[in-house]
Amino acid sequence: MQLSDYQKAAVRTDQRPGSDLGAVVIGLLGLAGEAGSVATEYKKLRRDGAAYLTFKIRMREELGDVLWYVADLCEKFDLDLDDVAVANLDKVKDRWRPSVNIEPFDRAFPEHEQLPRQARIEFQLRELGDGRTASVMTWNGATLGDPLTDAARVEDGYRFHDAFHLAYAAVLGWSPVMRALMRRKRRSDPATDEAEDGGRAVAIEEGISALVFAYASAHDYLDGVKHVDQQMLDTVRSLVGGLEVSVLRSADWELAILTGFEVWRNLNRAKGGVVELDADARTLRLV
Repeated sequence: MQLSDYQKAAVRTDQRPGSDLGAVVIGLLGLAGEAGSVATEYKKLRRDGAAYLTFKIRMREELGDVLWYVADLCEKFDLDLDDVAVANLDKVKDRWRPSVNIEPFDRAFPEHEQLPRQARIEFQLRELGDGRTASVMTWNGATLGDPLTDAARVEDGYRFHDAFHLAYAAVLGWSPVMRALMRRKRRSDPATDEAEDGGRAVAIEEGISALVFAYASAHDYLDGVKHVDQQMLDTVRSLVGGLEVSVLRSADWELAILTGFEVWRNLNRAKGGVVELDADARTLRLV
């Protein structure tokens, strides 16, 4: 049976048809009540165990009642249950299934304008002579960018935050910051260079790094954390809404963020080290 056919059949038994306020409230209260009944049946199973012989029959009934009210509310809100189901599957796929076989955004560009597919980047600490300590990043014998301090009143390890940009490059195939530092901007296409690799894109990426760092600082820097709050992922994706990376999923961003913080924590503990990037495998690790 198609869900839309179920919806049509279900609403024929609606004792309070229509979409006025009273009808909608009854539908909403009915859904809440039946969801509570589902929990009650499971509570009985936990209490009685194998002795609750009719559990599956009762649970089927209660879940059916939940489905009836969902279908009824779809009708009242002029929604199609088939469409609701498809949209939900798209949503959970975006959230929980990282993309596969990602086409590199720079594949059609000359090799010297591509982010490296494999690279080893070294992070070293350097005393600046005024009591401050900075992180210096080198690749192929050349320094990438300026020495970075924590740029804060307290030391929090942000001087190693380029690990986040490297994680975006490895997992997402995207990092305007690393393109600029590695001199891999796509200058052969001025429109792409300006819109995707220019100053605005760099500022957005730096803003994302700072935003996620603030979030992570309240969650033990994601040590032992398996998932990032959906609200944070939604915010990040809204910031990149006009950029090429917007086609990737929330699950991709979650993987990139967790990967970056794992490397960042290791760099912070070890006071530096060599990081190995493998964009083909979508990995970044301290070696």
